[in-house]
Amino acid sequence: MSDETNETPRKPLTPAAQRALAEAEARRREIDEKVAKAPAEKGGRGGLEPARYGDWEIKGLTSDF
Repeated sequence: MSDETNETPRKPLTPAAQRALAEAEARRREIDEKVAKAPAEKGGRGGLEPARYGDWEIKGLTSDF
């Protein structure tokens, strides 16, 4: 067996791309912190927030807000 891998080398990210990735990670972290601090919803649908994740159905039934 050889030690070579079949992966193609990736080009280095530009500074703008690095900033964009860092900003996106900071936004995700901020949203996740807000969700963790929020009180639990009583009688809610459960699961992830549909507006954020685009999941507008539960067990095959579509909900409309």
